Amino acid sequence: MSATTLYDNHGRPINYLRLAVTDRCNLRCFYCMPEEGIKYLPKKDLLTFEEIERLVTLLASMGISKIRLTGGEPFVRTDLMQLIRRISVIEGIKDIHLTTNGILTRPHISELKSLGIASVNLSLDTLNKERFKLITRRDEFENAWETLQLLLKHEIPVKINTVVMEDKNIEDIASMVELTKHHPISIRFIEEMPFNGEGNHYAKLKWTHKEILDHIKLFYPTIQKVKDAENSTAYHYQIPGYAGYIGIIAAFTRSFCGTCNRIRITAQGVLKTCLYDDGVLNIKNLMREGKGNDDLRNELLRAFAHRPKDGFEAEEKRKTLNVMESMSTIGG
Repeated sequence: MSATTLYDNHGRPINYLRLAVTDRCNLRCFYCMPEEGIKYLPKKDLLTFEEIERLVTLLASMGISKIRLTGGEPFVRTDLMQLIRRISVIEGIKDIHLTTNGILTRPHISELKSLGIASVNLSLDTLNKERFKLITRRDEFENAWETLQLLLKHEIPVKINTVVMEDKNIEDIASMVELTKHHPISIRFIEEMPFNGEGNHYAKLKWTHKEILDHIKLFYPTIQKVKDAENSTAYHYQIPGYAGYIGIIAAFTRSFCGTCNRIRITAQGVLKTCLYDDGVLNIKNLMREGKGNDDLRNELLRAFAHRPKDGFEAEEKRKTLNVMESMSTIGG
């Protein structure tokens, strides 16, 4: 059932699916959504587990081998572990990854380990309890921190995703880096993006990937560049003698588009071939109209054959001029 490598119109391989299982979240991070939250989708508008299983099976037959489950917060979706079990036995899916804020994750870590989860990305923007509350608008730091400790105990590969924000968590950058001293984790500093559900763009982003690196060098002047994995979105570094790594993701600058191997499917079943487009194909509607797998495959291939070369082109081609989505609805 395996397939030859799937390519887009720019010769880039596509083998990585980021799949949102819900648009709901139990935090209210200000860079992701307004304080009052967003208007969530009715359950009937979300992909069912059966539809997800069918879609992942089809994409695996076309060349997708890596899948990352995202949200919103994935564990807000009832019976998420049931879905992970089903996906884990789909032929062609070699790696299942998970992105979570850690608030509801702890009870499932042992089973995640037994299922062979490839890695967990933990969203954690600060190590300070009060700043965590200000950023997320929820008092849940202890839950996130205990999840990190349990993931390390079970030796599940962990990456910490930290969005770098002016006047919010700059003082945490050095302490985040220090976590890599004794633990084989990767701290990934991410440029802030305009997906906060309010349509706010940033005329000038102060904390670009270059500014973040320069700031780290003030505390760790011996930091060294290390080899980036193929198709990596991050520039990777390491402090000599430290167990873990530092990654810096130019998510707003968009300097990694030339090697992008990923597609996104939102919780409502909309295909995004770029983070910055506003959806290019409603797969859920096609399935509910009774389209067969051959029809779905042809529609997917047509979408991949018209993929923008980078995030700037994708943004220019949007049907709506301003980015109004919350990252929660996009799928991380």
